Amino acid sequence: MEKIASIPAGIKNPALLATGSRDMIRKIAFEIVLILLLSPLSGYCYQKTTSLTDSEIIERLTRLEEGQKVLREQMTAGLANLQVQINGLRDLILGGFAVMFAGIFALIGFVIWDRRTALSPVMSKTKELEEREDLTLRVLKEYARKEPKVAKALRTLGML
Repeated sequence: MEKIASIPAGIKNPALLATGSRDMIRKIAFEIVLILLLSPLSGYCYQKTTSLTDSEIIERLTRLEEGQKVLREQMTAGLANLQVQINGLRDLILGGFAVMFAGIFALIGFVIWDRRTALSPVMSKTKELEEREDLTLRVLKEYARKEPKVAKALRTLGML
């Protein structure tokens, strides 16, 4: 009876317990055999490192420094070219602004000239009419000396 007490509560047939153990032992044995068979292949994955001498290291460092000098010179030349292009663009932009402002000032000058040209005939006509008015007023005053009715009318209007 003691044997039955040691079997877990969910398993009613003790033969199933022994079958599960056998499967586990087979699985472990398969894994061990697989590891033993694949372990010689791990040697092919290892890469030997080459040992470098001090002179080889110094030679490689010297080549690296020379390469860096060349890169530095190329960067300096590239920056100089970039600066030349930037200066060209700046000159182009300044030239564009100069042309634009010259156009604006030319337009303002044209407007002022056009106003003077348009006002000149009006001013001369106004001056001519003022001279005619003065002449007409002198003629009326002269005529008013001879005609008292005209003199009375001019006095009423405040022209005499």
